[in-house]
Parts: sequence; C-alpha cells; structure tokens
Amino acid sequence: MKSKAFEKFMEIIFLISSLMSIISIIVICYFIFSNGVPFIAKYGLGNFVLKSNWLPTARPPSFGILPMLVGSLIITLGSLIIGVPIGLFTAIYLSYYCPPKLYKIVKPAVNLMAGIPSIVYGFFGLMVMVPVVRSWWGGTGMNIFTASVLLGIMILPTVIGLSESSIRSVPGEYYRGAVALGATQERSIMKVVVPAAKSGILAAVILGIGRSIGETMAVIMVAGNQARMPSSITQGVRTMTANIVLDMAYAAGDHREALIATGAVLFVFILLINLAFSVVKERMN
Repeated sequence: MKSKAFEKFMEIIFLISSLMSIISIIVICYFIFSNGVPFIAKYGLGNFVLKSNWLPTARPPSFGILPMLVGSLIITLGSLIIGVPIGLFTAIYLSYYCPPKLYKIVKPAVNLMAGIPSIVYGFFGLMVMVPVVRSWWGGTGMNIFTASVLLGIMILPTVIGLSESSIRSVPGEYYRGAVALGATQERSIMKVVVPAAKSGILAAVILGIGRSIGETMAVIMVAGNQARMPSSITQGVRTMTANIVLDMAYAAGDHREALIATGAVLFVFILLINLAFSVVKERMN
C-alpha cells in the first residue's frame, strides 16, 4: 500500500511539473497579447508592421517597426550563414575525426561557451570585433556584419551540441555499410550519416534561430542601434529586442503599448518560423 501511495504521489508531482511549463506559456501569452493586440488594433496592423518611421516622441508619434523587423531578419540570417556551417562541421569533426585526448579538451570548451553571459560576448565584440571591422570599412564598426558574426559565434554551442548528438545517434551500420560499398570516409559522412541525422540538425538550426533572434544585450553593444532601413551590411541597424530594451525605461502610454506590441509581433514571428521549419521537417521525412 505504501509503495502504491508513493507512486501515486510522485505521479501527481510529475503532472504538476509538466503543467508548470504549459501554465507559464499561457501566462506569458496572455500578458503579451492582452497588452499588445489592443494597440495593434487601434493603430492598425499595416501601419505598425509596414511603416518605416519609429518616432515615439514626435507629435504626432509614429510607431512603424519595419526597420526593426528587417534588422532582426538580416542579423538572424547572417548569424545562421556563419554559425550553422561552422557548427555542423565541428560536430562532424567531434563525432568522427577528433582524437579522444583532444575531445576531452574541445567538448568542455564548447560547453563552456554556452555558459558565457551574453554581456561578455557583447563586450568582446565591442572591444575586439568592432575596431577590426572599423579598420576594414570605416565608420563606427557597429553594423550588421559585426552583429551577425558575433551572434554566429554565440549560437555555436547550440548547433554543435545538438548536431553532434544527432550524428552520434545514427546507427554505425550506416557509416560502415557505405564504406564497405567503396565510398570514402568523407562521402559516407556527408551523403549517408548527415542526411540520416537531418532531423536533429534541423532542430539545432531552429534553436539557433531562437537564440539569435531573441538576443538583446550583445546586439545592443555592436549593431549600432539605428532605427532605419539598412541598405548595406556595413550600416548600423536596430533589432526588435533592442528596440524594446532601449525604449522601455522611459516609455509611457502608447509608446509603452507599442513596445509590448513589438514583443507580440516577435512572439508570433518566432512561432511562424518554428511552424515553417516543422513543415519542412515533415516533408523531409
């Protein structure tokens, strides 16, 4: 009887723990959308999303977030172009080429990267990367390129960790069978193992997108924070997350509601990206 009672008690504990994550999401969604949707409805979805003027202190004010939306997209895309290939190739190296002694050094180093605070990454970008980019192209050095490279570095632990786990989960018979049929080691990995691990690799890309598009402090320090439509990767730009952080300290009234609405747009944007990747994943399978 005591054993059954204990099992029932633990079952309830596990159920409560599972429900906590669902309740947290519901509360967050309620706060974001209950405060953001009324402003969007009042101001107009087209005016809010498609206008390129963000002038909250003007008379009359303008709350167009298109420059921040485009800035978030460009920087996220740039970080993926840099971070995903490097992360995937590193995962392949760790899985098939890395000597055991070196693996004991490289793997903890990659894990350590995940624990470094974003403000430290931002400070590194400001003190090291910005001067280098400034010497190349002039200007302030705080631009789309700098932010993309920095975020590409920041998503590496996520991409490497999940990609390596996915590659290692592929049955060894796939690799050995390809080699036995005459394929080279590189071809066996790239044509057999990696396609078999595509589901986990795609999950790594999705989490990398979430980390990149949601990053704030590091982007604020190196992106230039200029609320304008960019025409070059050497121009400064402002992301949606940076816009919220920079303005929330003094925002009031419609300005504050516009920032919360920006968070709602960002939330929906991330959901759409995840949905798109889920559809792609299903078709790939």
